[in-house]
Amino acid sequence: MIKKIVLLGIAALAIVLFFYFDLNQLLTLDGLKGSMAEFEQYKAQSPLLVIGGFFLLYVLVTALSLPGAAILTLAAGALFGLAEGLLVASFASSIGATLAFLVSRYLLRDTIQQRFPERLASIDAGVKKEGAFYLFTLRLVPIFPFFLINLLMGLTAIKARTFYWVSQIGMLAGTFVFVNAGTQLGQVESLSGILSLNLILSFALLGFFPLIAKAILNGFKERRVYKDYNKPKKFDRNMIVIGAGAGGLVTSYIAAAVKAKVTLIEAGEMGGDCLNYGCVPSKTVIKSAKVAEQIRHGERYGLENMTPQFSFKKVMARVQTVIDDIAPHDSVERYTDLGVEVLKGYAKLIDPWTVEIKLNNGGTQTLTARTIVIATGARPFVPPLPGIEETGYVTSDTIWDKFAQLDEAPKRLVVLGGGPVGCELAQSFARLGSSVTQIERGARLMKKEDTEVSSFAFESLTASGVNILTEHQAIRCEARGSKKFLIVERQQQEVAIEYDELLCAVGRSARLEGYGLEALGIETDRTIVTNEYLETLYPNIYAAGDIVGPYQFTHVASHQAWYAAVNGLFGHLKKFKVDYRVIPWTTFIDPEVARVGVNEQEAIEKGIDYEVTRFEFKELDRAITEGATEGFIKVITPKGKDKILGVTIVSEHAGDLMAEFVLAMKHNLGLNKILGTIHSYPTWAEGNKSVAGEWKRSHAPEGVLKWIEKYHAWRRG
Repeated sequence: MIKKIVLLGIAALAIVLFFYFDLNQLLTLDGLKGSMAEFEQYKAQSPLLVIGGFFLLYVLVTALSLPGAAILTLAAGALFGLAEGLLVASFASSIGATLAFLVSRYLLRDTIQQRFPERLASIDAGVKKEGAFYLFTLRLVPIFPFFLINLLMGLTAIKARTFYWVSQIGMLAGTFVFVNAGTQLGQVESLSGILSLNLILSFALLGFFPLIAKAILNGFKERRVYKDYNKPKKFDRNMIVIGAGAGGLVTSYIAAAVKAKVTLIEAGEMGGDCLNYGCVPSKTVIKSAKVAEQIRHGERYGLENMTPQFSFKKVMARVQTVIDDIAPHDSVERYTDLGVEVLKGYAKLIDPWTVEIKLNNGGTQTLTARTIVIATGARPFVPPLPGIEETGYVTSDTIWDKFAQLDEAPKRLVVLGGGPVGCELAQSFARLGSSVTQIERGARLMKKEDTEVSSFAFESLTASGVNILTEHQAIRCEARGSKKFLIVERQQQEVAIEYDELLCAVGRSARLEGYGLEALGIETDRTIVTNEYLETLYPNIYAAGDIVGPYQFTHVASHQAWYAAVNGLFGHLKKFKVDYRVIPWTTFIDPEVARVGVNEQEAIEKGIDYEVTRFEFKELDRAITEGATEGFIKVITPKGKDKILGVTIVSEHAGDLMAEFVLAMKHNLGLNKILGTIHSYPTWAEGNKSVAGEWKRSHAPEGVLKWIEKYHAWRRG
């Protein structure tokens, strides 16, 4: 901090001295013309000294962002001629600009980073990818003040050497114009005469050259990528979509809605994992387990505590009933009616435009399409533990069919994994009668949430009867006679945990094999590698959903599907970068945990100067009436501002309550806007307004209120 103050003081002193000695008068057109004869004398007597002094003055003026750089460029032409003047002015301006850039970075970047961390992060991401290109374009167009570009670029993460060489090249054309004008100084009446409208328009057109060059480069890249393939002259379809999960269904629906000819290919069940194995069945069993728990604790509602009487087989049968009830929404018939051709079979890419389909009915069909979208989803990851295949296991995909055959819940269930899926199913089956042991190798459950939420989840699951073992590493499975054991290790001590069923819930891996990706050279790194437009190596092949990441949520797959469909069909006119700024997610334990934006843990890690506003649901009337007062809303905002950086909600209906905050963040609405919105009484949504009220109360203008209090006292006489 002391170094920054000293540097700022030196810069301020230099600026004050500059104006104190009226040097600014020299750096005007009249001042330059009046001093030319004197300068010429000095140059004749000491040419190297004049060149060196002029160079240093130019660097200083540019570095301090002082007015007069344009006059100095004219002076370079007038004093030294076109070639020598261009050389001096070009290097002096670039060095001075780089010094201004470095000073801005040193003095201001940390402060801006603390105040606007998310905005600067997104700018840095863009600069990292194409910063040199954008800087070059700005340097070519003199409409943008160069000193302002210097200062603003200093706030970004662009490398200093990149800034220098791009500035050196980019400012050359403008410098040439001024130096050349300086060689004819006597004819120059004003700076505006140099930068005429025609010249500015010429520079503006020059600014399009990088865009044209980029388009040409992209064309060469595409030709190189496609060089081994013959592009069809005509296509059977506008778009082919592989995979009928959330990403594929939404992509094909959008394509059909805009009247494109689209074919959707799916070998398994329509609706993908979410309908058949994931969200729908798990939330169904969560509800049954919650009702059983409420019966068990009837006294909370003025009733008697009772042991719930139920058939486990019927509970599991209800799961299939719910799937069957929802399935028509994603059925072949519905999508056919919407204008989508649905083919049931296995798809394989033959070349960038051709897909071979091995139909489930035994036939084979080959189709071409201008655009292909891969949306094949992900499958549960099974850790390669010794003995696991011999002893057997279930995953979030296979558990429903396996448990549907059981007359009662497994007596001993071991859940491997402490993430959302593991926590949801561990709590549910514990409530349905299983003795559940949950194994997590990390220090806490739900590690993507902050520590307070992890502790809350631990307590909730423990209260439901789950035995949670954190910091335990699973190392192998063993069969000892008719019994099965999971061997875990903690602090170099092995523990054997007996189980009847082992549920692996340690994450999901993208479905990458069998689609011809390897043969085409499409890059994969756990997921398909795409750019910000969801394009793969081949610009006409897109990917969406779990196979892409970075969030494996159904709603994110649907979100990506819009970009895949629109970019795939209309990308030759306009492309859209995927917007991941506001992504909500919910873990459906009881009570639910919902989250959007940064949590407190991440705010600390990112160095954000933040504050937390909190509301406890024990203060909410609706929560009290329902006997569900556990939980809270926690909002992260910048210090002193109502802008919402992140929200965590732990409560009944947390996922539903989060929608209001997602909308607010998406459209940059602060807590004051939520406070000023009417919420029905008594509802859970009032909690959102209440936390906004807490923020307002903590930021009340105490000084103003004291004067108002005096005013009211005066009014009373």
